[in-house]
Amino acid sequence: MFQFLLISSLSVKYHSDEQPQRSNSQTHPNSPHDNYYADIPFKAPEMTEEQRLMTYLLKGYERSVRPVKNASKAVVVKMGLTFTQIFDMDEKNQVLVTNVWLDQAWEDDFLMWDPIDFHNITALRIPCYKLWLPDMVLYNNAAEYTEGLMPANAMVKHTGEVFWPIPTKLQSSCKVDVTYFPFDEQMCKLKFGSWTYDGFQVDVTNQTSEVDLSNYVVNGEWELLSIKIVRNVVTYSCCPEPFPDVTFFVHIRRRILYYMYNVVFPCIMMSALTLLVFCLPPDSGEKIALGITVLLAFSVFMLAVAENLPETSEFVPLISIYLTIVMSLTSVSVIMTVLVLNLHHRGPSKHGVPIWIRKVFLEKLSHFFCVSSEPSYSHCYSDDGHFIRNVSLKLTLENIAQELQSEIQLDSKITDTVTVVECHGTRIAERSECLHNVHQNENNLKHSERTSWSHARTNEEILKALRRIIDKHEREDRDYEMMQEWRRVAQVVDRILFWIFLIGTSVSTLAVLVISPLTRFKLTHF
Repeated sequence: MFQFLLISSLSVKYHSDEQPQRSNSQTHPNSPHDNYYADIPFKAPEMTEEQRLMTYLLKGYERSVRPVKNASKAVVVKMGLTFTQIFDMDEKNQVLVTNVWLDQAWEDDFLMWDPIDFHNITALRIPCYKLWLPDMVLYNNAAEYTEGLMPANAMVKHTGEVFWPIPTKLQSSCKVDVTYFPFDEQMCKLKFGSWTYDGFQVDVTNQTSEVDLSNYVVNGEWELLSIKIVRNVVTYSCCPEPFPDVTFFVHIRRRILYYMYNVVFPCIMMSALTLLVFCLPPDSGEKIALGITVLLAFSVFMLAVAENLPETSEFVPLISIYLTIVMSLTSVSVIMTVLVLNLHHRGPSKHGVPIWIRKVFLEKLSHFFCVSSEPSYSHCYSDDGHFIRNVSLKLTLENIAQELQSEIQLDSKITDTVTVVECHGTRIAERSECLHNVHQNENNLKHSERTSWSHARTNEEILKALRRIIDKHEREDRDYEMMQEWRRVAQVVDRILFWIFLIGTSVSTLAVLVISPLTRFKLTHF
């Protein structure tokens, strides 16, 4: 500890002795240090003409004050637009996204100079955040206002003219009319104006009468028809000052090739599937299944189309109207198919075809729609599959029954005739022998009659069985003819419904997808 205090005291003394020497060396003119720094010449950095001009212009410049020396004078801001691309059209959110170059030009009284004084410099690029800028906003902006513009440099001329081109992406709200989707045209606007200045302070006007489209990139979904510029001056009831604005009307039309292949043609093809419901035979058992499948396909397709349309009740798209019509026709076709199947499968338990239905459908409409009204005997079996449908078999059974009936009647006549003849052939002289023979013959005849009666009874039973078979065949023939008659009625109704739905589908397709868009196009462009 003592050693540490000793060393500290010695060091303090050393430094105190050194201070006068340093002070003497600094005041002495011939010190070696002074001679060393004196040999290096001092030279201030040179300033370029642009730097000198920038310093001259921005010295005392206040960017929050309008650049006019006369406070009653308005700053005239000229708006121009270079349209480069339609980036997107969001129909669901009704937002148009575009890439543009927003040109603004005005005169600044505090940014003037004589080019002769600055080495003939006539123009200068100055960062925009150092200058007064017009507070121009997009009135129908759909994006966040926190997204600032690109900090592009402003081009300033020696006359005080300032030109500020801003490349930016605009998201503007656009009222989308999807009535004629996918054959629709949209008119969107880009409305620019000062946010805080009135027309007496900042007068907004259009720079040119046309929009520059030299750098436009063609969009695959939308076709740019035209862009018009309109200057408006609005005076509100609250304030006497005018508020001018410049509005750009962007007229675009949807390209239909994509939607023809992905929307219109599938709709037409599914409409054709509805007609196949009436072409499918009822015996296949798939008529209702096909109709419900087509109806389900339309429902799914309509949901897919609705996802790309704005959720509004103000406009109903043509494609939605068309899908609704076809879905209604498909629903009615399923109901009519149930009716046709009911007519087709009417059996003997139902009543026969009424006279008026037979006259209307089988005698008149069947010829008009080329449907055969004659019964068909091409089926060899009945519906239950137990009895043969053959006219020759019926005739054979009837012939057998007639032969059995004739044989029974003939046996009865022969028996009676033989008994009478034997009685007439007997003489009085031989009565005793005759009586004996007659008695013996009577016994034989009784035995023969019993045998003949048994045979006749068997024949009668066979005849009754044949009659029952023939009656059953006749009854089944009547039932079959009744069933075939109802089937012919169902076939005629099916053919009538086919033509009705064909005409309805064709008319709705032409009216909704062809006539309406063409009519609107003629009214709009002519």
